[in-house]
Amino acid sequence: MQQASTEIYESVKPVIEALGYELVGIEYVVEAGNNILRIYIDQDNGIAVEDCELVSNQVSATLDVSEPITTEYFLEVSSPGLDRPLFTLQHFMQFKGTMVRIEMLQLHQGRRKFKGLLQGVEDNKVLVELEQQLYYLPFNDIKKARLVPVF
Repeated sequence: MQQASTEIYESVKPVIEALGYELVGIEYVVEAGNNILRIYIDQDNGIAVEDCELVSNQVSATLDVSEPITTEYFLEVSSPGLDRPLFTLQHFMQFKGTMVRIEMLQLHQGRRKFKGLLQGVEDNKVLVELEQQLYYLPFNDIKKARLVPVF
């Protein structure tokens, strides 16, 4: 998955949790030629712009001290949104029974992209049902995964 390094995760997690938020996950991506460190936070009451600003200021100060990224980057703090990204096996277990979109690093049973009903987790594999077929997708081969909002 596009999760950021363990060093970044471990340095910002206590800061975010001390502020009363859940660290959902972190991505380090390149978009339109820009390096972006994207941090997803959540809490029971939802996330407002002020929450993102507070976390951004605290995390920025932490990263300025530890300097885990040596190149120029943009820091984004965001709520997970309706199309919540799934980063851990725990996330896949938590959202069992919902629609997901998964992109794999390599082909599995002839495809890279899966959009179907999340059936759970078994032996480090994510179970997704689509077109009346159950797919066992190795967690370590998942490039990215998101919930599919149903309106």
